[in-house]
Amino acid sequence: MDRLIYTAMTGAKHAFLQQAGVAHNLSNASTIGYRAMEHKFRAVPIQGDGAPTRAFVVDASVADVFDQGPMMATGRPLDVAVQGAGWISVEAPDGREAYTRAGNLQINVNGQLQTASGLNVLGDGGPIAIPPDNNITIAPDGTVSTVPLFGAPNNVNVVGRIKLVNPAEDQLVRGDDGLFRTRAGAPAVLDENVKVAPETLEGSNVNPVDAMVNMISLARQFEMQIKMLQTADANASKASQILSMNA
Repeated sequence: MDRLIYTAMTGAKHAFLQQAGVAHNLSNASTIGYRAMEHKFRAVPIQGDGAPTRAFVVDASVADVFDQGPMMATGRPLDVAVQGAGWISVEAPDGREAYTRAGNLQINVNGQLQTASGLNVLGDGGPIAIPPDNNITIAPDGTVSTVPLFGAPNNVNVVGRIKLVNPAEDQLVRGDDGLFRTRAGAPAVLDENVKVAPETLEGSNVNPVDAMVNMISLARQFEMQIKMLQTADANASKASQILSMNA
């Protein structure tokens, strides 16, 4: 009887946790550059004397889905979308280098190029500073150029180049802040092959329809696990009645 209870109890628990993960994906279906998370379960035997036949469910891993999201043309000069594999380097709140696909950039009051969440975008020599009263263009290789609004026309100045990287996917770890970092903690090297699409944004790679179907399926799985627990409880009650009658 306890074999059934172990399996059903842990199955219900992790189905519930997986629902939370799918709900988190759904809540970020419209977040620029968001990467979906995927929970993977497996059965694990209980180790110990007299319990080799018992098993329980564990959340084996949380995998990140790196498929590219939809590309949306915006016409805004500060919007960029990484084409294919690759990442934009930013300065995380702890001062370390981190990576994002959210290319909806802005310029703060101090003239620094930042993400929409206020993180400095890193260039070849650190954060990129934009002089005031300039039009800005970002080239496919990440080069940031400015043209003064006043003075000599067509006077193009290169102020920096966004550091674009492409570390191996299995070497990336998602942080609680939604940013990715290398597993070893060391900064990734600049990759000349990574390109961006100017005046374009990449949407979330979450498929809302698939996520909703998955949510319904998980709800059914949770109900099935609870039903198994109820069945185990009913069987235990019947067994106790039979034993008491024989006694």
